[in-house]
Amino acid sequence: MVTTVRSLGLQGISGYEVSVECFLSGGLPAFDVVGLGDTAVKESRERVRAAVKNCGAKFPVSRITVNLAPAGQRKEGTVYDLPILLGILRCAEEIPDLPENAAFLGELSLTGTLRGVNGVLPMAMAAARAGITSLYVPAVNAPEATLSDGLTVYPVSDVAALVAHLRGESPIAPAPKWEAGTQRADGPDFADVMGQENVKRALEIAAAGGHNILMIGSPGAGKSMLARRLPSILPDMTRKEALEATEIWSVAGMTDAERPLLAQRPFRAPHHTLSSVAMTGGGSIPRPGEISLAHNGVLFLDELPEFSRDVLEALRAPIEDGEVTITRAAGSITLPSRFMLVGAMNPCRCGWYGHPSGRCTCTEAQVHKYAERISGPMLDRMDLHVNVQSVEFEAMRRREPSESSADVRARVNAARERQKARFAGTDILCNAQMEPAMVGKYCRLDAAGEKLLKNAFERLGLTARSHDRLLRVARTIADLEGAEDISAAHLAEAVQYRNTDILKGN
Repeated sequence: MVTTVRSLGLQGISGYEVSVECFLSGGLPAFDVVGLGDTAVKESRERVRAAVKNCGAKFPVSRITVNLAPAGQRKEGTVYDLPILLGILRCAEEIPDLPENAAFLGELSLTGTLRGVNGVLPMAMAAARAGITSLYVPAVNAPEATLSDGLTVYPVSDVAALVAHLRGESPIAPAPKWEAGTQRADGPDFADVMGQENVKRALEIAAAGGHNILMIGSPGAGKSMLARRLPSILPDMTRKEALEATEIWSVAGMTDAERPLLAQRPFRAPHHTLSSVAMTGGGSIPRPGEISLAHNGVLFLDELPEFSRDVLEALRAPIEDGEVTITRAAGSITLPSRFMLVGAMNPCRCGWYGHPSGRCTCTEAQVHKYAERISGPMLDRMDLHVNVQSVEFEAMRRREPSESSADVRARVNAARERQKARFAGTDILCNAQMEPAMVGKYCRLDAAGEKLLKNAFERLGLTARSHDRLLRVARTIADLEGAEDISAAHLAEAVQYRNTDILKGN
């Protein structure tokens, strides 16, 4: 007798259907699992055997063969424990026929309790696409699975409860659909920042248009403090953006039952000692890296020149393409990686070049060598370059509170709404993602603007890429003011953020 149980698997961050085929035959007792499973899949035999006996069922004394189809695709993890157990119990006629259009997944303990697994959201979405209507998952994963539309999700605590449900003795109630709250998480607020109005303005523009930004200043000027307050002014995520980001975090095992859906844009701040594999993703079995975990959010690189050269250069293609392709012996996967890059650095190795105190000990050659750690192509991809000056004493002693993050975020959200209306019907979500043809269509200039742009192009030595990025920033500044057209004033403000001389303290 052959029994087929529907289940799900993961390839990268995408789910796909797996058929778990179980066959009991005569001969010496044996238990084989085939279908290109990894070590965790092979070890499921012992977990299933113990779970069957400890839930009160009889483990068949037969030759058991389990095939995971498609057999030519690699399988990994403990997600197949539950469907293997159900296939064996059905073949042994311990349980009735399984419900139609139902799929099962979950890891088993030796006592028959179900433990949570990673990647439930992409697998649930794949189940809905495959026509599956009922999904049985570990109870801890149920809130995440309900985020997928078109599914009835059953939270399973242990094998005994599931067997009683399948026999009709004690039905399991479907999990209610998880709904996100409206409260934003508490965090650092812009109202706490004294002075630095020019930097706060640049961060507001970057948040409104999704632009990359580089902050350069001496130690203690507030670069890291301002960057860590950036999440408080980021625009609200659409449900599509939230699901895309949550899928990646789910595969990485970074979601939980209390917060199955990312309510705020991701903010990743890796240490400068990380490797290029940790940044882009990979490993023997490819996994998402920092740039994918920052998808639809922010990647903050503090002490930017201290990152190794290969790590920084690995960012160049994902910044342009919004995705990264990882090729390993185990296979090739493409992961989304559309993020807002925020960099912070000192002007020199000692950090005090150009500071009024005059305490810099670096020579001109050392200053230039330090600045050259950021390659020209990488610098060209930074839309805004901001000089973060030391805060003056009067600003530090000011008692009046600064503008709050809520007020800034209201302007940012209004600008994003204008961009959504502008790019309706496309995959473009913000100005920073505009394609070259869109730049020509939505970033038209009047005569004064054309003259200003020509002078800036020649004086600053802009490239074709930086020309388009400059216009995108100007478009965002106009959106923040609610202007339909880009004026010379909008363009002039954008031009001041392309001053690469600030790398030399100017």
